[in-house]
Amino acid sequence: MIAIWIGKQHLTICMRIIRKNNYFEINGFVINRKYNYNEFTRNDEETGRTYNVGEHKVPSVTTILSKTQSQEKKQALDAWRERVGYQEAARITNQAAVRGTEMHYVLEQYCNGIGYLNISKEGALPRMMAHTIVDNLDLFSQVYGTEVSLSYKDLWAGSSDLIGVYDDKPTIIDFKQSNRPKREEWIEDYYYQIAAYALAHKLNFGPIEQGLICVCTKDLVSQQFKMDADKIKEYEEKWFARVEKFYKNSSISSPKV
Repeated sequence: MIAIWIGKQHLTICMRIIRKNNYFEINGFVINRKYNYNEFTRNDEETGRTYNVGEHKVPSVTTILSKTQSQEKKQALDAWRERVGYQEAARITNQAAVRGTEMHYVLEQYCNGIGYLNISKEGALPRMMAHTIVDNLDLFSQVYGTEVSLSYKDLWAGSSDLIGVYDDKPTIIDFKQSNRPKREEWIEDYYYQIAAYALAHKLNFGPIEQGLICVCTKDLVSQQFKMDADKIKEYEEKWFARVEKFYKNSSISSPKV
């Protein structure tokens, strides 16, 4: 890791070694603190997650998505719980959450240029999943921030995994773990998340031209789902409809913005 100053801008160059068959290649990315991002604390309550934005408790993106789920999706989830049993469903959900938290932490430390190694048995699989995602991020060149807190006019708030430059475009990147490979029709909520974060970032900081969702399964199958500018715009419009539905059906008053 090499730290340099260009004018008033502090850049950190992080190197990584990539193995390709029987040879190794050195690649790297730049940590560029381009924006002065905020950091919100959060509250996890029975009614859902909120973020403390100034003096306001602002509903999270994931809470809005959960509260505005389609009836079909709710029924599909209930059917799965009945099929596998409620106790087993809870075990699978909890195991995935723990695995996902550890995988995210490995990726966060990597993108901040910090080494991290959990040598416990539980840490091995999430570490390999994180490495699998990294091995497929060869077009990633700059980090603007990790676990970036974002809010939009007190209507919603959230935390994006990674914001930076991918394939020469300012990009919001989200990392996801999964028990099995995803079909695109299963991940529409991920698109909504990217759109919500993009709207907040464009309002408060700067342009976002692309979204990237990186999925790794517990069997180390890597998937990437990209959102170009047109797809982001499409889901921004759909997201506003979800937000309107949330406030219409919620006891929370919609902010005057």
